[in-house]
Amino acid sequence: MISKKTRPESIAEYIKAAPKETQKKLREMRACIRTAAPGAEESMKWGMPTFSYQRILVIFAAFKHHIGFFPTPSAVRAFKKDLSKFKTSKGTIQFPLEKPLPLSLIRKITKFRVRESLERDGKWKS
Repeated sequence: MISKKTRPESIAEYIKAAPKETQKKLREMRACIRTAAPGAEESMKWGMPTFSYQRILVIFAAFKHHIGFFPTPSAVRAFKKDLSKFKTSKGTIQFPLEKPLPLSLIRKITKFRVRESLERDGKWKS
């Protein structure tokens, strides 16, 4: 969990402010999303790392026992079967800190969000 006192202004600052044992997973998450969404804008929204292009694609954040991944409700529904072994809610997926991140699944979900954005907003810039 990131301290609310020192609100990071970039994803790099966010990762640096996270507990040491979580930083590697956050870096993996960022790299995976960057690969799946080339040209997406990185920013901080609601104090969490965000990737967007005209609209938010995905958000992620460190919590005490998991990495939260917020790919929107449509993505959680679309990958329901693949996500059966993870705790999910309407628009959120929890990846436990003690297990490796499912990077191929994160990549697929992010690419799904890119396709959704393309369908809604037109041409994707890379």
